[in-house]
Amino acid sequence: MSKPVVISSPAQFSGLLKSSRIVVTDFYADWCGPCKQIAPIYDQLCAQLSRPNQITFVKVNVDTQKEIAASYAVTAMPTFMIFNQGKVVEKVQGADPRKLQAVVKKLAAEADGSSSSGFGGSSSGSSGWREPLTLAKDYSPVTDQVDVKGLELLNADSEFAGVRVLFEESKPTALQKGKAPANQAKDWVESDTDEQLMLFMPFQATLKVHTIQITSLPPAPEDDDEVPMRPKTIKIFTNRPHNLGFDEAEDIPVTQEFELTEKDWDATGTATLSLRFVKFQNVSSLVLFIVDGDGESERVRLDRIRIIGQTGEKRELGKLEKIGDEQGE
Repeated sequence: MSKPVVISSPAQFSGLLKSSRIVVTDFYADWCGPCKQIAPIYDQLCAQLSRPNQITFVKVNVDTQKEIAASYAVTAMPTFMIFNQGKVVEKVQGADPRKLQAVVKKLAAEADGSSSSGFGGSSSGSSGWREPLTLAKDYSPVTDQVDVKGLELLNADSEFAGVRVLFEESKPTALQKGKAPANQAKDWVESDTDEQLMLFMPFQATLKVHTIQITSLPPAPEDDDEVPMRPKTIKIFTNRPHNLGFDEAEDIPVTQEFELTEKDWDATGTATLSLRFVKFQNVSSLVLFIVDGDGESERVRLDRIRIIGQTGEKRELGKLEKIGDEQGE
């Protein structure tokens, strides 16, 4: 897991500004209470978004690195500065988690999509291996807000990866070139007794959810082997305090339903679900019900899930509550 680089000299800081495309800088002080409060969020962003020579997170102690602090007229702590190719492009003063996350994630998305769209020249963003996605203003990936400890996936085959693999940003092994080694770990999930899956996703904060991307990469059929299917019918429920049973999900109102066809899946095996945004304004949890698959098999496969939206207020973990009515209106 990547950790912020603690700057020990002006020369070290200058060198990073030259070697890394984006440098996210936390100017802090040991005596600063708000600095300590926002530090875990900064560390989380670093762990999720750091890229070698592309995105580097650093910490500058203003008391021990007074020359650096003076060079950028830092007078309030914490102050966050984001450098793009050595120049300051964004500045966030104070412990404002929402603003910090929005600014950093937007630039990270642009950096990931720079090879195809030109860095800083588009609102398109990707996770590197995904196709560029044009994001509406102020929206960015919020998958890091999933409370992984509360995840639950019903009817998953235990021979495959656990549910947390769905929310990793790493490139699925199915997209990697060459034949995978026989002993390579399976980095996807498959259904077990039939094609249905029920995924419960609680969040660390209330979200405005704009888009969900689902990646499914079944292999090509070989001989008479039965291969898993991609999802076809997906039902989404908001703000449930816990996972749903399969029978229960058939009897309660759905927030939104999708029926996917072959044309909905791009070259990376990813389908983009555009949500009715008015119904996903204050979301504390999502349930994805994979009703069936697109084929004759009895198994469905999921490789990755990404959530796009805005982060709202933090909630107390372990105390999931309904927000508004079940339709999110």
